[in-house]
Amino acid sequence: MDNMQRRMLTKEDEATAAAGEDIQVRREDQEKINRFSSLHQKEMALEEELRGKVKEKEDLEEISGELELVDEEEKVPYQIGDCFVNLPQPEVLELLTASTETIDTESDAVKEKLGTVQEEMESLKKALYGRFGRSINLET
Repeated sequence: MDNMQRRMLTKEDEATAAAGEDIQVRREDQEKINRFSSLHQKEMALEEELRGKVKEKEDLEEISGELELVDEEEKVPYQIGDCFVNLPQPEVLELLTASTETIDTESDAVKEKLGTVQEEMESLKKALYGRFGRSINLET
């Protein structure tokens, strides 16, 4: 019962705070809100970059699978920069494997950055929700 009364009191306090009292936004609060907003934008950009890398890797893996069906003696066009060069099939497969490994490394770096951004966002969420309760919406 005592625990239930605490919950009810907390909900009543929240309702009172939301209905009648305006919490003053301090400079440090505004800085946290601004930081959260910029981190959210960065998070969206990193997620988009990660989706692009995943798509690129899938495309390379699909091409590699198709090239395995090609005769080893045959020359295959491979794009280097803006031009195509005809290379032997085994060499193209090696280049595709190297590109896939590079994409994996880049993806891991993006995931690490994304994790760091999300950790900082969670920290800011806790601080801001602790200060403002339901009167602030940080859901992304």
